[in-house]
Amino acid sequence: MYFRVLTVNEVVRYLSVTEFAERTGLSLNSVKAYSQVPGRLPEPDAMIGRVKGWLPETVDAWIERRS
Repeated sequence: MYFRVLTVNEVVRYLSVTEFAERTGLSLNSVKAYSQVPGRLPEPDAMIGRVKGWLPETVDAWIERRS
């Protein structure tokens, strides 16, 4: 995991589980099932309560590693 310094006006947009599925071409059910298996998905870049969020570049790097 890496850290980034944010400016006051910068907004970071994380992908939801649904957006993760859309970006990867996986079904929502597959992503939910994979998230229950340690190491199957990349670690979320953010957790807000129980809600996971990934940076687009994290998902893209994961897609590249899988191909």
